[in-house]
Amino acid sequence: MSNAQVNDILSIVQIYLDGLYEGDTAKLRQSFHPASSLFAVAADGKLVNMPREDWCKAVESRPSPKANGQGREHERILSVDITGPNTALVKLNCAILPRFFTDYLSLIKLDGRWQVISKTFVAETLAS
Repeated sequence: MSNAQVNDILSIVQIYLDGLYEGDTAKLRQSFHPASSLFAVAADGKLVNMPREDWCKAVESRPSPKANGQGREHERILSVDITGPNTALVKLNCAILPRFFTDYLSLIKLDGRWQVISKTFVAETLAS
């Protein structure tokens, strides 16, 4: 694992976090491959499989954390695991209050740049 690889991956992750915080779907599209999807287990125990464009539409339809005056103190990159020249996994925490997320971002390197190919996440909501 080279410092350059880690820095390239962290740059993409930062674009993702900025896009999420700002509600900027151009940044989300920049960091996620067009064929990417988001996965989670819903409250009813069923699989959620949301393609990137459906997710971007959902982001566009809600106020961003920045617009709501939320800070970024809950953002933490917990680990970066580079498993080859073209694959990596990043675990991180972030929040869209009152929900706190743990994200697992699977990245691939295509055409010389890292992109998120899938996001698996869990969300916890704090009781008010």
